[in-house]
Amino acid sequence: MSPMVHSTETELRLGVVSYLNTLPLIDGLERAEGVRIFSDVPSKLAGALEAGETDLSLCSVIDQQRAAVPLTLVPVGQIGCDGATWTVRLFSRRPIPEIEEVAYDTDSHTSVALLRVLLSQQHGLTPAFTPIQARNVAMADWPDVVLLIGDKVVQCGPSAETHPFQLDLGTAWHELTGLPFVFASWFCRADIDGPARDRVRRLAIIVDHARRRNAKRIPNIAHQHAEAHGWRADQAIEYLDTRLRFECTPRSIESIRVFLDAAAKIDAIPDPQPLQIADDVLVHA
Repeated sequence: MSPMVHSTETELRLGVVSYLNTLPLIDGLERAEGVRIFSDVPSKLAGALEAGETDLSLCSVIDQQRAAVPLTLVPVGQIGCDGATWTVRLFSRRPIPEIEEVAYDTDSHTSVALLRVLLSQQHGLTPAFTPIQARNVAMADWPDVVLLIGDKVVQCGPSAETHPFQLDLGTAWHELTGLPFVFASWFCRADIDGPARDRVRRLAIIVDHARRRNAKRIPNIAHQHAEAHGWRADQAIEYLDTRLRFECTPRSIESIRVFLDAAAKIDAIPDPQPLQIADDVLVHA
């Protein structure tokens, strides 16, 4: 994350993730006048928002519950799925009901909590969880059981030969609840007012328009960026166009509430907080 920058009242600071799956939300925003973009992994963006380094950030949904400063969901875009994701996956050398320990990718907090919910509700399991820096693990050295997220799943994730037991967390959640799943959404601080609230409203309009525009540009986005992220173009088109969901809907908000309630019941959220929605920044075309 870039060093903290004290903004002017007009500079708009946007926290984003650099994975392929964020491009339908953010592609083109680097050219938006007056917008400064800060890029980091999902698990760090909530901290930047809390610290006042960004005005609006694409945060893991579980981080709203853990933030030291109350955060509000701004419903102008999300990264979610309604079934398989491809890029949030558990890899195991042994059958899933036999899992005792999970090494997990530290890039995402929501995926870890989701896996804990799924293992508890579907298999009655409460395994130990051990963090790893997945980017630094050689392909031949993956742990026996590992949870990975993002482009690295496609780039260098364990093979079916070494880790034959695999679980797509989006598929498992849909089978459990019948609902979509939301991994990340736009958030702002709940305590903003005056110029800060105006900056969030302006950013909300900008990112909402970007999402709507990019929904018609998925093939172009995939062809332009897939190779740099370790994807084939045809894979990227299917992933972005059919696997993922980028629009925040009443059904996806319901799913977030169901997930947070389930996470609280297994103590993945020690001090549950209400999910706040910034209805006053809803943008309608």
